[in-house]
Amino acid sequence: MVNEPDDAGLPGSLWARMKADPQYAPEHLALEAVRRIGPQARGWAERAREEQPGVSGEALADQAVKRFLNHARLSGAVSGAAGLPGAVVDVGVLAWTQARMVLHIAAAYGVDPAGSERATDLLVLQRVHKVAETARLALGVAAGRERASLLFAGVADRPLTGVMLRLGVKLAQMAGVRAAKRMFAKIVPGAAVVLGTWVNSAATKDLARRTRELYAAES
Repeated sequence: MVNEPDDAGLPGSLWARMKADPQYAPEHLALEAVRRIGPQARGWAERAREEQPGVSGEALADQAVKRFLNHARLSGAVSGAAGLPGAVVDVGVLAWTQARMVLHIAAAYGVDPAGSERATDLLVLQRVHKVAETARLALGVAAGRERASLLFAGVADRPLTGVMLRLGVKLAQMAGVRAAKRMFAKIVPGAAVVLGTWVNSAATKDLARRTRELYAAES
């Protein structure tokens, strides 16, 4: 796969927004992914077509899926921390990896990965919202709260455990049921779950299938 900047970790500014506003964490993640990853994915697809003349959208999508499935398998235990904070980081990285995959698949099929509608696509494909209309409404709320200067006021005074738990639940919902189970398993002391490599490839493969069906139809 053509080399490009590798934003495997979530930006610190995004973590800050999601901690400040955990209710809309998936929406903040989707907006940031389109802003940050969308142009990268578009550039990757353009370079790939230059270097591989005649390559099909299907072939490029195959490359993207293979790359991000590998990332998903390795995204567990990224934080190296135990307990709730480590678990939240793990599912956050997985949700971010999945969003990156979706945007690269869009680019593979010639759909603009930096277009504003991609944030809506992300939330529906990742099953945060069932339909595009509610996803758009939630994104509008999140974007408004992102711009509000008072969003971060008093964040440090909130109980950290409560904030992290709400954030973890929202991110786990975005990353998939298996991610939620693993997050809570990591919180339980002595849980017999190995998080060195995530067994979340099935959820990510399912997301890839849904994404390919959507963008293949639009191409």
